[in-house]
Amino acid sequence: MATPRWYPDELAHAGDEHLDPGYVQGYDRKAGTDPTDEVALLRTLGLDETSTVVDLGAGTGAFALAVAPRCRRVIAVDVSAAMLALLQLQAGAQGLANIEWVQRGFLTYEHRGEPADFVYSRHALHHLPEFWKGIALGRIAAILKPGGVFRLLDLVYAFDPGEAGPIIESWLDGAAATPALGWTRPELETHLREEYSTFTWLLEPMLERAGLVIQDASRDPSGIYAAYTCVKTSSDLG
Repeated sequence: MATPRWYPDELAHAGDEHLDPGYVQGYDRKAGTDPTDEVALLRTLGLDETSTVVDLGAGTGAFALAVAPRCRRVIAVDVSAAMLALLQLQAGAQGLANIEWVQRGFLTYEHRGEPADFVYSRHALHHLPEFWKGIALGRIAAILKPGGVFRLLDLVYAFDPGEAGPIIESWLDGAAATPALGWTRPELETHLREEYSTFTWLLEPMLERAGLVIQDASRDPSGIYAAYTCVKTSSDLG
């Protein structure tokens, strides 16, 4: 299906650094992501050797590489060619033949084959403004089979606007001293200014509106991060 002309350019919302091969080479070390617990969680929710998993905003593939030995099919979706290239190299080195990679985003990925049993997304949805988040969540629901699971982790603000000042400053105070150690204060400030993290009390109704019933929600004590386990209802509401 042709993408409407009024859709945004998802590359323009990806963050320039994510498109830079030099930056991507050190991304996994900087992000410090360990998907072990996430894969274990999905296994308790029914993930097995028959499952199809779509990883939206897959990046360099930390989750896709970890979940691939546990399922039948993984589709790693990302707008960054540089990140997908690194994923391909790692998949080849590990002998994983059941990972597919698609250079698309939340708004342009077209799922083929059987509906997904699981859709997973970590720290990617915040690249879209509110209107487009709503569109994206409806598209995610359409990818899933009835009863399928959407697992979402992201920067989502669990506080009221009047509390933003001290909570954000506390978060920034905990930033890494150098890029080699993690996300620095200037990088986090760029996220706040130029990306689109939202409040829990805005995102959660959007999930439900899309036909994704929240089964579990956890919020980090910082008030900055949240994780959701959602199940698709029998019909799409979006």
